[in-house]
Amino acid sequence: MCAVSFMQATTDGNAQLHRLYQDHHGWLQGWLRKRLGDREHAADVAQDTFLRLLLSGRFPGQQESRSYLAQIARNLVVDQWRRARIERAYLESIAHLPEPQTPSLESRALILETLMQIDAMLDRMPDKVRQAFVMSQFEGLGYAQIAERLEVSVSSVQKYMTRAIQACYQVLYAE
Repeated sequence: MCAVSFMQATTDGNAQLHRLYQDHHGWLQGWLRKRLGDREHAADVAQDTFLRLLLSGRFPGQQESRSYLAQIARNLVVDQWRRARIERAYLESIAHLPEPQTPSLESRALILETLMQIDAMLDRMPDKVRQAFVMSQFEGLGYAQIAERLEVSVSSVQKYMTRAIQACYQVLYAE
């Protein structure tokens, strides 16, 4: 995420965020440091947490402040781990390619961003739609095999795949 000075952001009229930052930034950073084991990473995630809060424009009440901040921070860490997992898998998949076929750094960044968007889209899909898509695209199974594994009809698998492919199309080509 981009670096934002919270003191500057809060002087623009957001006293509630300023108060949350003053009251809970130190606690959040310590809480993250214990869980992540890395002071710098904890500081980055704490900063990103408040940035996410600022961008959302939704501020919790005093009673739920810490749990709300902790949930945002957990989600950010999960997103970072998911991105790292996808990036590792992608880099492993292209590691065997000959030099001329290796994508440029710019292409890699675009591909990784698209993979992240597809992963997020699949995460929002119902279980059977996601499972059918993964079985078809990553395991190479045919619709009849997928139907058998999911204990549904082949026409259900076709509907699941149509839904997943339409969602992928939207990720890839929607403006």
